[in-house]
Amino acid sequence: MIRPSLVEEIAEGLAPRELVLANAELKAAAVAAAFHGELILGADTVVVLQGEVLGKPRDLQHAHAMLARLGGRVHEVLTGVCLLRGGSTQRCSFVESTRVAFRDLDESAIISYLAEINPLDKAGSYAAQDDRGRLIEQIEGSLDNVIGLPVARVMAAITTHFTEPPAG
Repeated sequence: MIRPSLVEEIAEGLAPRELVLANAELKAAAVAAAFHGELILGADTVVVLQGEVLGKPRDLQHAHAMLARLGGRVHEVLTGVCLLRGGSTQRCSFVESTRVAFRDLDESAIISYLAEINPLDKAGSYAAQDDRGRLIEQIEGSLDNVIGLPVARVMAAITTHFTEPPAG
């Protein structure tokens, strides 16, 4: 079951890794309050270029500018994950990191890409699942993380940290 948290995300004032972890924990805690005994997952993903967090673009012009900055460069995708059991102290949090190298992007490539996808709900203005080699040249690490959730690491965390059934 998916339940969006209605928390206001932290946007600045923390280092990128701390930021995604803090937002994941805020989201999970907000939802867990209403689901005693249930396993809750909160996650937050950002793109980081030379230490600067590139979140979701404000509009298409901002998306265009982000893609232009990412073109021909390597950036990092960070996803903070917080797993917790509602009404208990069971908790596991981590940050997954993936390095992504973009191809050089000219104006026409960016315009064409933006005409085909909706970048406004995507960190860094791109969707790896819809890329088909247009932007991404190479990925070091988890592709699932770039898409939005490092599934293998989440499953390993659940297996390791949530082996006990929920308390009565």
